[in-house]
Amino acid sequence: MSRAVSPASGKVYGLARVCRIWRVSRATVHRHLSPARLVPSRRPGPVGPMPDAALLTQIRAIITDCPFHGEGHRKVWARLRLKGVRTSKRRVLRLMRAHDLLAPSRVGTPRGPRNHDGTIIPERVDTMWGTDLTTTWTAEGQVAVFVAVDHCSAECVGIHAARRATRFEALEPIRQGVRQRFGGFTAEIASGLSVRHDHGSQYMSDDFQAELAFLGIASSPAFVRAPEGNGCAERFIRTLKENLLWVEHFDTVEDLRRALLAFRDLYNETWLIERHGFRPPAAVRAAQLPPAALAA
Repeated sequence: MSRAVSPASGKVYGLARVCRIWRVSRATVHRHLSPARLVPSRRPGPVGPMPDAALLTQIRAIITDCPFHGEGHRKVWARLRLKGVRTSKRRVLRLMRAHDLLAPSRVGTPRGPRNHDGTIIPERVDTMWGTDLTTTWTAEGQVAVFVAVDHCSAECVGIHAARRATRFEALEPIRQGVRQRFGGFTAEIASGLSVRHDHGSQYMSDDFQAELAFLGIASSPAFVRAPEGNGCAERFIRTLKENLLWVEHFDTVEDLRRALLAFRDLYNETWLIERHGFRPPAAVRAAQLPPAALAA
C-alpha cells in the first residue's frame, strides 16, 4: 500500500503516511519486512574477559566449594573477585537465574507500622550483642541452641546447646563472649556493652538480668512482636539452620555442641558480610581493634 500511487497527486503514499493512518508502528513493519535473523539476539555490549560458558563453570565451582548454603549472586560475585575473576554482578545474576542457581527466597507477609526507628547496627564492635535461641533435634530428643552475635561485625561471639532451655543455659553464649572478648569474667568487666534480647522467660528472668548487671552489661529488650529489633541474632540463626541444623544429623547433644563451636569458627573466618564490603566478621574485628587486643 505504501508504494501505491495516489490518483490525485500522482505520488506514492509512502510508508510513514500509511502507518500514521493505520496507526501501526513503523518499527513493527520494518521488523516483519526484514529477513529472519540466523544468529539469536544477545544482550548488547562487551561480553567480558571470558565467555558465558567459562564464567558459568567458575560460578558452579564457587557454589560447590563454598561451605555455606543459600548464598546469593552478590556473594558469588564477591568470591569470584577473590579468585581473580573480574565480572559484573548483573552478569552473574543473569547466568545464575538462567541456569536455576539462585538461592531460594521467601515472600514475606504484609506487616503493620514499625515500632522502632533508626538502626540496630553500631559503628564499633563490642558495643551491642544480640542473643536468641532456636531448637533442633538429635537422637536424644529436642535440643535448645543459644547464640550471641555482635551487631556491628555480625560475628558469633558465643554459641551453646543444651537439653533444657533454662535461664542458666541462656547465659552460656554471653559468658563465652565475655571471656574471649574482654579477657576475663569479673564484676563490671564488660561495661559499655549492651545485650539485645527478646521477652522470652529465660532472658527476662532475675538470674539472667542479675548476671548482666554483675558484668556491667546493659539489658536492651526488643519491642514486643517486633522480631526485627533482634534482627542480627535472627539472621545468624537463619544462616545456622541453612548450613548446619537443617543439613546435618547429630546423635548426641555433645556432638551438636562440638559442631556448633566448629561452625562458629568457620563462620567468623569465612562468611562474607555485604555491608562490610564482603569481608568476614573476623576481618571486621581485626580492622577495628589494635594488634595488642587481638593477641590478648
